[in-house]
Amino acid sequence: MGKAKSLKDKLYGAAVLKMSFRLRGDEESPAFKFVYPGVLRDLELEDDAVERYIVDNREAVERAARGASPAPGPRT
Repeated sequence: MGKAKSLKDKLYGAAVLKMSFRLRGDEESPAFKFVYPGVLRDLELEDDAVERYIVDNREAVERAARGASPAPGPRT
């Protein structure tokens, strides 16, 4: 059996999912309205907690939602 996810890991995953839809302007889409509530239920999270996580960690969440890797080192 796998290791249980921490609350921080759960919040991060839900926040990245939500932000990926938000950045595309798709929060009202049927796909988001179907997937996101199920993720909240499965991870035992509330949307308010996910929103607070987004506010507190916006840069990292947006970067992950865009599929960007961590900031590269100096260019040579």
